[in-house]
This record gives sequence, structure tokens and C-alpha cells, in this order.
Amino acid sequence: MAWGDKNNDGPQNPWGRPPMGEPPRGGGQPPEGPDFDEWLNNVQAQFRRMMGSSPYKGDGDGGFKGAIAIVVVLVGLWLASGIYFVKADEQGVVLRFGEYSRTTLSGLNYHLPYPIETVATPRVTAINRVEVGFRSGLATRGASGSVTIPEESLMLTGDENIVDVDFEVQWKISDAPAFLFNVRDPENAVKAVAESAMREVIGRNPIATVLAEGKLHVEQDTKKLIQATLAEYAAGIEVVSVNLLRADPPAQVIDSFRDVQTARADLETARNQAEAYRNDILPKARGQAEQMVLEAEGYKQEVIARAQGEASRFSAVYAEFKNAKDVTRQRIYLETMEDVLQGMNKLIVENKGAHGVQPYLPLPELKARKEEASK
Repeated sequence: MAWGDKNNDGPQNPWGRPPMGEPPRGGGQPPEGPDFDEWLNNVQAQFRRMMGSSPYKGDGDGGFKGAIAIVVVLVGLWLASGIYFVKADEQGVVLRFGEYSRTTLSGLNYHLPYPIETVATPRVTAINRVEVGFRSGLATRGASGSVTIPEESLMLTGDENIVDVDFEVQWKISDAPAFLFNVRDPENAVKAVAESAMREVIGRNPIATVLAEGKLHVEQDTKKLIQATLAEYAAGIEVVSVNLLRADPPAQVIDSFRDVQTARADLETARNQAEAYRNDILPKARGQAEQMVLEAEGYKQEVIARAQGEASRFSAVYAEFKNAKDVTRQRIYLETMEDVLQGMNKLIVENKGAHGVQPYLPLPELKARKEEASK
């Protein structure tokens, strides 16, 4: 069944409906449904007219013009395929026949279409993470945490002890062309260099340094060594940080290691106590020795001064004795008696005017009264 009236010389109505305001043809009955074959013929005719040919004429020059139009459209689309957009955290690296040509910044840019030029847009500000000694993404389903990789985590310290180390390296792209062309697999390169550098740093330090106060130095030394190695490779990578997440003895010997550490701590405590006692008693002993030396020196000077004074006094008395022997004897006698009778109770009785009669004096009673009076 046709869509419209085929006998009409005017343009065909693909929906078989009269213009708005006119009654439907065919006795006013609308068509029951579209004829698909006729619709397809109408579409083909319209396409031919667009390409420059007529459904009522031969192809001629119109087909050639249509082909040219198609070619022009395809060439335009091919040229437009060189338009690309670089995000704010990316850099555009343009390759001409596979060789580096130039670097473009963020925004709308253009390169010659494929296969002449291609573009890569690595993210130069993104922080990438490499795990060494463990894998956080390999935990079993339903379990939390990470899986240890013993082949990577077990390392030998400078004092020939084994330590289990887990660490991560954070890095970013510093030179996009070098990153794309100088290293085949950048992530694995960073991982291999990081593991090698950490083993070297751990091998230069004793286990006590790695497990305790030296973790920060281990991280800093490892970061410097990784960066220096990647710079030699011209990898275009900047190491942001090295984080030492875990440093423990192997699980098989951790109990014994803790016992050894406890014994070392006790040894250190006893040593500190002995040092404190030593620091306390040595200054005292030195002070006492110095005091004894000073006292001996003082006694020495005193004895020498006294002996010299007595010698000088004897010399002076002897000189006076040679000049007046009787007077000197009397004076020596009086001074001696003064020294002897000094501090004793003395009673002096004068014998003058007594005419030979010696008076009686109750000396014991006088002494007792004096003692009572003094109380």
C-alpha cells in the first residue's frame, strides 16, 4: 500500500498525508500504514539530489562532485582529529612519526593528524606510590591489612642481623619527555631502585638504629640515594618522600629478639646507675682529699710559725739573760709560777706585823662558802 497519492505530479508526501487544511484524499479515508519500499526510494532520491544528481537524470558530473564533497568532508574530519585538550595536571608530549617534537601546556592544542603526529598526556602533578616489601592490594577477600613479600622485605643490617622492612616511595613526573622515552617501565624501575637503595642504607646501619631512633635518617638517606640513581638514568622522576612503614625482626625470632633487647635495656640501666654512683662519689672523694691536703698544709704552716716564734723568743730572752742574769732569772721564775698557779685557788698570807704569830685561817670553810655562793 502506498504512503501518498502516486498520481499526484507534485512532490511526494512520505507520510501519505495531505497538507494542513486539506481533507484527506481517497474518499477521506487515511492510509492504513506506510509503504517501506517507497519510503526507501524517496530517501535515495533525496540523497542523490544532495550529491548533485537527479533521480530523473543520469549520474554524469553530479556523481563526481558528490565524491569530491565526500573527500572534502573526510579530509576536514581528518584535520580536525588533531585537536586535543590537555588538563591542568597534565602535559602534552607531541611525537612526530614516533620521535619527540615538542611539549604543550594545559588547554586546547593542535597537532598534525595521525599518523604524522600523535600526542601523549602524562599526569605530571599526580603523586604515584610504589610499595616495597608488601602489597596492600593483595589482601585476601574479606580480610583487612596487607600481604608481606619476604623476598623484598627481609634485609641484612650492618651488624649482621636480619630485619623485616616495609616501606613506600611516593614519586611524580618532573620531566615528561624523559619519563616517556628514557625508561621502558618507570614504575618497576622506581621499585627496583628503591629496594636496592634501602638494602644499601640498611646494610650501613646496625639493627638498633633501624628499629629505634634512626628511622628518620634511614628514610632521608634512602630518598637521596634513589633520587641520585634516577637522575643518572635521566628518568624524569622526582622522589617526593620515602616512608618507612614497618621495621621489625623476622616473625620466627621476634620473641628471642625481644628478650635480647630487654637484657640490653637492663644492662644499660645498670650501667647508668653505676655511672651515676661514680659521678656522685668521685667528687666527694676528691673534695675530702683536697680538704685533707689543705688541713695538712695549714698545720704545717702553723707548726713552722710556732717554732719560729719560740726560737725568736728564746733568742730574745737569751740576749737579755746575758745582759742581766739575776733579773732575768727572777722574771723567768715569776712567769713560770704564774703559769703553774694559774687557775688554782690561792690564799696569800702576809707575815708583816704579826710578831711571829701565825694566824689561823679556816681555808676549807672559806672554800665551801665560795662554792655555795657561786651556785
